[in-house]
Amino acid sequence: MSNKVTKAVEAIYNLETNDQLNQVIEAIKMKRTYLANMAIRSFMVGDHVQFKGRTGGAVNATVEKINKKYVIVSTHIGGEKWRVPATHLTKLSEIA
Repeated sequence: MSNKVTKAVEAIYNLETNDQLNQVIEAIKMKRTYLANMAIRSFMVGDHVQFKGRTGGAVNATVEKINKKYVIVSTHIGGEKWRVPATHLTKLSEIA
């Protein structure tokens, strides 16, 4: 674990009230939403992407549609359609 994460975990353990804990939870939810929005904005229809399938293997696909939270992709082999969270996708250009 990085030093920042270790300090954050220690700070959470030192919280004394439920209200303080709820504030931390709200901050985490807001950060997750921000990261998801940034991930969505990084993709365009036609991008070649990769994600881990249900069996854990890498699946190559092409972006077909971009929704608010999920990206619809079509796999290169078989042409199956998948609805994948943008945070689970990696552009193939970033892998190579």
